[in-house]
Amino acid sequence: MQIQGRFIYGLNYTFMVTCSYKRQSYKASCKPLQGEFSLWNFPVQTLAKREVAAYLISECLGWDLVPPTVLRIEDAPLGPGSLQFFIEHDPDHHYFKFSSTEKKKLPQVALFDSLTNNADRKAGHLLTDPDGELWLIDHGLSFHEDDKHRTVIWDHAGQSILKDLLADTKRMRSSLSEGDHMYKAIEQYLTEREIKATQERAKKLLTGRFPSTPEDRRVYPWPLV
Repeated sequence: MQIQGRFIYGLNYTFMVTCSYKRQSYKASCKPLQGEFSLWNFPVQTLAKREVAAYLISECLGWDLVPPTVLRIEDAPLGPGSLQFFIEHDPDHHYFKFSSTEKKKLPQVALFDSLTNNADRKAGHLLTDPDGELWLIDHGLSFHEDDKHRTVIWDHAGQSILKDLLADTKRMRSSLSEGDHMYKAIEQYLTEREIKATQERAKKLLTGRFPSTPEDRRVYPWPLV
């Protein structure tokens, strides 16, 4: 892994790196644990682990929304941290500029963010690659036990959830049962209480409706993009 530079936006340190393996090179974003600023509502040096947990949930759902993400421990020049495949994209094209066709996947995004309790879904965290595929990044502020959901995507608040998305959610929740393969994978990155909170959110969503917009707290991230 070789460091190419640092992304200048964002509170926590994020680096562009090149990973080389068997004569192939890949771009990736690296978020070292030691580069995380202390937050009053998230345990210190856990954000990178939450990035990996979000990827695992995406894969368990079968949605392929989050780029491949791992926790890199060995041979990490900046120390242990998350390593995520970098998606080539136009940074000026984001949620607020999506076409009606691009918005068709938003129910899936909204459900994913409700499941993971994403507290920081900015418009710029939705990327489209050159092939038009949608990707989600920046999930460090997710999986809190308390309701922290903040997002720019409230398009479907209170609406019915599509049956196929509910079926995926039901399967994912079942996989999070203690002793199951998904539970064993994700317990390396989340606490037992955080996993149980995720199960409870899935249970509520299986009633068939997206959560309504809360009126007792701030529900939008800042900045919006």
